[in-house]
Amino acid sequence: MRGENLEKEIERVAFEIKNSPYTTVLTGAGISAESGIPTFRGKNGLWNKYRPEELATPHAFERDPRLVWEWYAWRMRLVFSKEPNPGHKALAEMEKIGLVKSIITQNVDDLHERAGSRNVIHLHGELKEVICSNRSCDYKVEAETILNEIEKKLPTCPECGSLLRPGVVWFGESLPTEELSKAFQEAEKSEVILVIGTSAVVQPAASIPLITKRKGGKIIEINPDTTSLTGVADVSVRGGAGEVLTAVLEVLKKD
Repeated sequence: MRGENLEKEIERVAFEIKNSPYTTVLTGAGISAESGIPTFRGKNGLWNKYRPEELATPHAFERDPRLVWEWYAWRMRLVFSKEPNPGHKALAEMEKIGLVKSIITQNVDDLHERAGSRNVIHLHGELKEVICSNRSCDYKVEAETILNEIEKKLPTCPECGSLLRPGVVWFGESLPTEELSKAFQEAEKSEVILVIGTSAVVQPAASIPLITKRKGGKIIEINPDTTSLTGVADVSVRGGAGEVLTAVLEVLKKD
């Protein structure tokens, strides 16, 4: 993969990270795809069999909670069986040595945490959590504790009796206010934001790098394909997250 231009780009990325007092990361489905988790929008995406409106909306859950839960149980088992890849691990190492301050992720898996990252902001919720569908009830539980029950009966809240649901943000729902506020604050503080494995089309996450840019910071994009951010990125590296981030980390450790 490494040509002369790529070597220069990796050196540039390492230079920008090393010289930035505050670096934040925004990750999307592309980084987890390298761990074998299919993306929603790719040709092998999870939406091939069903349209999003049939599974990942509050209305779909009201209409057919059994179908929604069977699909999410399958998805949970798939995600929980995967392991962090070199991209996740490189970011965790960068955080450990103080070069990355936070990771803002659109992903609902916990691969960043399992790789060792500590300051992770989940914009779209977490698949490992199950919450009460009653908005006035704060009950939540780890998904793995109820997965085996789903084949027998739909899980219900022990506190109010309502159906439990996956702890993710569905289409048509607002992002969690606290997490979104934290993400905006991180982008405001950042002099560099790495944008990794996201098409940068889903709002409001897609606007986060632009906050850093407007404050005079730099956007570094790492993605195999061009995206809506490519035109405003200060550096665009065409490649997979695992290989590129591992190479960047190697340069950072030499200095």
